Amino acid sequence: MGNNFGMKGYMKGALLLTIAALIVKALSAVYRVPFQNLVGDQGFYIYQQVYPFISFFVVWTSGGFAVAISKMLADAESSSHVMERKSTITRTVYMYLTFLSLVFFCILFFGADSLATMMGDKQLTPLLKTGAFVTLFMPILALMKGYFQAKGDMAPVAYAQVFEQFTRVCVILAGAYIIMATSTSLYAAGNVAVFGTVIGEIAGMLLLIYFFKNRLKFPKSKIKLAKWPIIKEVTILSLSVSMSSLLLLCFQLIDSFSVFSILLENGMERLQAMETKGIYDRGQPLVQMGITIASSLSLAIVPLVAYQSKKVNGRGPIPFIQLTYRVSLLLGVAASLGLVIVMPYVNEMLFETNALTDVLIVFVLKIIPFSIILTFTAILQGMNRLKVPGIILIGALLLKYIGNQVLITKIGVLGAAIASNIGLFLSAGLLIFYLKKITQAKLAKKDFYIKLFLASAMMTLTVFVMDKLLQISTVFLSGRIQALVIGGCLIFLGAIVFLTVVAKTKMLAEKEWFMLPFGRKMAAYQIWLNKKK
Repeated sequence: MGNNFGMKGYMKGALLLTIAALIVKALSAVYRVPFQNLVGDQGFYIYQQVYPFISFFVVWTSGGFAVAISKMLADAESSSHVMERKSTITRTVYMYLTFLSLVFFCILFFGADSLATMMGDKQLTPLLKTGAFVTLFMPILALMKGYFQAKGDMAPVAYAQVFEQFTRVCVILAGAYIIMATSTSLYAAGNVAVFGTVIGEIAGMLLLIYFFKNRLKFPKSKIKLAKWPIIKEVTILSLSVSMSSLLLLCFQLIDSFSVFSILLENGMERLQAMETKGIYDRGQPLVQMGITIASSLSLAIVPLVAYQSKKVNGRGPIPFIQLTYRVSLLLGVAASLGLVIVMPYVNEMLFETNALTDVLIVFVLKIIPFSIILTFTAILQGMNRLKVPGIILIGALLLKYIGNQVLITKIGVLGAAIASNIGLFLSAGLLIFYLKKITQAKLAKKDFYIKLFLASAMMTLTVFVMDKLLQISTVFLSGRIQALVIGGCLIFLGAIVFLTVVAKTKMLAEKEWFMLPFGRKMAAYQIWLNKKK
């Protein structure tokens, strides 16, 4: 396995993970936008209040525990009594996960009324109870995904994730449409959306069972292994693998418990507070799409950095770390700034109105620090440096909680967006400082930042000028149609200008583009653009 972790292995791994991430993220965006259009901002608020509770367990299981199990099973290959060790690890982890899933189920199902009360909306109770059933599929899903990943067989896992998300989207949209066409109950529509997640998990589990075909049969262990070290290792590994993704969900949990209730305490009408929180939550799918590439890079960098760090000869992990940093910052700035300058059109184009555009502009700025956090926590995990990143991210959560309490009271829902950015930007800065300290590496040269500023400025200027011209030429259009035409044109033009400046100034070398997902076309464009006429 280690022999594959060179330049070629990095490229293939990143490509595979990016394709899977793109499909899943695209499906996620596909359902959220039409869902919001079907149920409105109040209905979107209802679903988003419960969403982080459910997704927390899904992410921890599908991402964290699956990767932890795969690593532990792979490590067992190098030991004596391989099959017996694998059997002990598998049985112990399965029992531990079963215990956890039952605990989480009880908390969500039997504590649903208390949790809903804490959020300030007791009508959310049925949604939390429905979502509790997601936790019951944690053990078998994590075990099967971990098994396939340990074997290096990613196809079943990828198929299951896409099938799971596709099933979920179909149930959510079909269910919401039927509910809104009949009872028009927004809470019933939200409950159907939560039920869709449960059905999606079942679908993914059934597909993995089909691929499994009784392959996971280890003999009964004849050796005695201590159970506590296995439990401790799988817990630490699973949390370290998924902590950056769980961070975003924890931020959403803090918003679920604070935004709506604080708005009510400050005198806002109940319906208006629901709609305001729903509009604020429009930023979630935009951020998710913005960090897609960073997510895939973070998954690919862990084994690569771990392998390169152990090599005696060669360049070590530094070149890969430098490239990952530059790419994550480049893409983070491009996605975030691109959304900022076209947000009025994107807001209306996707969500029917341009309400609270200023809030969403601040909201999507988190793409920049979160892209760095995703990749840097992955890099540090690959270097087996887990304690400091964990402390930094816990600090970010505390800042977010305190920021919400103080800022929402003073400036409304905009305060929640600012609180998120304070926590994330500070965390990203501390992670950069820590990584530079332990590697003694310069992550990027000064001219990289100058070129990044130039590309950003050119994109902003071009979009600003074209925006004025398009507004004049589309006066015969109005509302959402005008937003679609102007927004679509500006997004396309802005991307072309940004990438052209990046290629012309050679921010990344051609050989570096070849290492990245879909980088071949960009490398070819860069070569063509810079060839002597």
